[in-house]
Amino acid sequence: MYVEAKKNNYFTNPKNFFIMNKAELIDAIASGADLTKADAKKALDAFIKSTTGALKKGDRVALVGFGSFSVAKRNARTGRNPQTGKPITIKAKNVVKFKAGSDLADAVQ
Repeated sequence: MYVEAKKNNYFTNPKNFFIMNKAELIDAIASGADLTKADAKKALDAFIKSTTGALKKGDRVALVGFGSFSVAKRNARTGRNPQTGKPITIKAKNVVKFKAGSDLADAVQ
């Protein structure tokens, strides 16, 4: 179920995209699922904690139709300091990736 929020409550970035913050997401979950805001906050916090824990272990979190979260290793590489132009070494690190599912991708088109 899609819950439309008031655009004048969103923050905008320089490209004028509307950005939903955590409090607005909690409001949308609460009204869409007929929950109290406290219960919606607990549900969102539990989702974030569970997803973070799974990704820390290197697992993949797949929500059919919505998308999947995974961890990928980004190798060390050489970059440039934008102020001086001198080469710098950027350390290897793990990054979180999100791949949109077909239902989400179709809904956004």
